Amino acid sequence: MLGNPSDGFFGKTIAITVRNFGASVTLYPSPELNIEPQVQDTNTFRSLHHLRDAVSTLGYHGGVPLLKAAIKKFAEYCEKEHIRLPNQNFSIRYSTSIPRQVGLSGSSALIVATFRALMQFYSVDIPLPVLPNLVLATETEELGIAAGLQDRVIQCYEGCVYMDFDRATMERQGFGQYEPIDPHLLPKLYIAYNTDLGKQSGQVHNDVRARWLKGEPLVLETMSAIADVARQGREAMLQQDTGALHELVNRNFDLRAQIYNISDRNRQLIETARSCGASASFTGSGGSIIGLYRDDAMLNRLFVELKKINARVIKPYVV
Repeated sequence: MLGNPSDGFFGKTIAITVRNFGASVTLYPSPELNIEPQVQDTNTFRSLHHLRDAVSTLGYHGGVPLLKAAIKKFAEYCEKEHIRLPNQNFSIRYSTSIPRQVGLSGSSALIVATFRALMQFYSVDIPLPVLPNLVLATETEELGIAAGLQDRVIQCYEGCVYMDFDRATMERQGFGQYEPIDPHLLPKLYIAYNTDLGKQSGQVHNDVRARWLKGEPLVLETMSAIADVARQGREAMLQQDTGALHELVNRNFDLRAQIYNISDRNRQLIETARSCGASASFTGSGGSIIGLYRDDAMLNRLFVELKKINARVIKPYVV
């Protein structure tokens, strides 16, 4: 909602879980350890175009590598912590309704669900602040996906959370400061996402990270300003200042656009929403936007205008 993408740069964010979509993992005892492939894991295609569209939407390998990587990381964690697991195999299957490759954290949701299933199956308790680190390591170390902690923290904690990834705190305790915020304090929010084919989000961050590591002043200053947007947003939420939140959401995107290349398709999402009077910023690395709307009339305008550019609008359901 605010502060994205400063989570990968020792920044601050505010995020929500959206119950309109979900990822589910089912795990049950079996003689051998078996990962059951789903439709998106198929290597059989109707045509060249079907293969192209499937890879564009789901990546090259579907969901099975996510489950494999999560299971491996879980086993390594237990070994490191001297947790003895019983000699019990399982079969595991997954399902997801989260739109892929549009910045709605579909990959990490499957990994979080896998960890939760494994924890329950083996009666292992992983401390809540530690779990997002394991999910992130699964993606970055095992799968080479460039990402930050924000998505994994909110999927583990759920609801609405203010996160401070201050470098000194992270280095001292290994994770950030995570403060739940009462979801009843949230303003009227909408989310819109492309129904066209997306692209894999990890590719988006690489250039900016290299510039940040080199200490490029523009990147350092902009990322610090994006983090401060979340800090101000927390104060505005607690004070119920929707006008300030509206401006902060817009500022979040405008700052991001100073250092990231924004595709025409993604900029069109932002501009169309803002032309309706709503605020708009990316939920992730592109493909989806989030913002505030004033009333039902504005929400209806968003539905109509964004549908014209092949984008779907939803009202997020936050528990």
